[in-house]
Amino acid sequence: MSSTYSVAAKAYLRDHSNGSVGMFQKWRPSVIRAEATVAVPTRKIATKFTELSVQSISHSDLHINEIVKRQTKRSFEYQSCRKPQFDPAFLEEAYEQCKNLCSEYAKTFYLGTLLMTKERQKAIWAIYVWCRRTDELVDGPNAAYMSSSVLDRWEERLYDIFNGRPFDMLDAALSDTVHNFPLDIKPFGDMIEGMRMDTRKTRYKNFQEIYLYCYYVAGTVGLMSVPVMGIPPESTVPAQSIYDAALYLGIGNQLTNILRDVGEDTLRGRIYLPQDELEQFGITEEDVFSRKVSDKWREFMKMQITRARYYFNQAEEGASQLDKDSRWPVWSSLMLYREILDAIEDNDYDNLTKRAYVGRTKKLLMLPLAYTRSLSMSNFALL
Repeated sequence: MSSTYSVAAKAYLRDHSNGSVGMFQKWRPSVIRAEATVAVPTRKIATKFTELSVQSISHSDLHINEIVKRQTKRSFEYQSCRKPQFDPAFLEEAYEQCKNLCSEYAKTFYLGTLLMTKERQKAIWAIYVWCRRTDELVDGPNAAYMSSSVLDRWEERLYDIFNGRPFDMLDAALSDTVHNFPLDIKPFGDMIEGMRMDTRKTRYKNFQEIYLYCYYVAGTVGLMSVPVMGIPPESTVPAQSIYDAALYLGIGNQLTNILRDVGEDTLRGRIYLPQDELEQFGITEEDVFSRKVSDKWREFMKMQITRARYYFNQAEEGASQLDKDSRWPVWSSLMLYREILDAIEDNDYDNLTKRAYVGRTKKLLMLPLAYTRSLSMSNFALL
């Protein structure tokens, strides 16, 4: 991912001599032990393995329920936290910068945000920019300077943002946002933990490890976004179900990113694929690094694509239960990423030497269809 930021090379100048991070204290993700197995419809394929189950990490172990409770009702702690005081002109410029970055680097998503209320637009742009800057610590142009201390400093900045002490203008936009909407700090901190995983892991034993990584780097975005997107009062779907759907959309998006980028990741010595499932299909690491597309590889990819589509299907109902003015960008993202999976198939499952992409014209043509989908609360037939 290209970037104009140089956060990784910056020194963190704020004085933390008192060691305090305010009411939002440091945490480390708990060790994940339990697993939840979800049955998923499968189709027969020409291989000795006709089924791959969808085995994910229990949402209880990820403490998703606690996040939902805190974000669906502001606690006294949030209400009493000091709201940052910014000059209105400064704050307007901060959000304008976030808008410009979103429109430059996430054009389709940005167009989808234009129907949202002004306050929601600004908040989503601020969240997008923080997530992008976080991602670029590991994948941006200054990733060569990456170290654990950089992520530690970035985490300290996160605590300051939530305590009304932003470091720069873009941080100020998010600091204002977290005091306008019931945003919990945990998904933001979990995303930073995902960046830590990227610095120390290049292989993943099974899908449970892949799922955990996808939660950290992408599922968290869904959890951040729901309080801003809003749930209409007339919705009869439990808030927990809508949050789960938002998380599943993030999981599906990241699984799609992984499948799209397999070839590029091999050039960095990385394989974001379940090692046990590669073994089941008779595929070795050498086969992956040789970047030769075999019949075994095609059958393996068919099952990985089936799994990604499963998570998109799980996300559909939740996407239709958000506030009506907020559904368009969500449906745009969901449909765009499904198109990437289609493009991998169109390339005869060659994601080792080819990068699947959706052309600009097709993206623009997709927007009216996404808008049509966003108008109804009804369930749609699965794509």
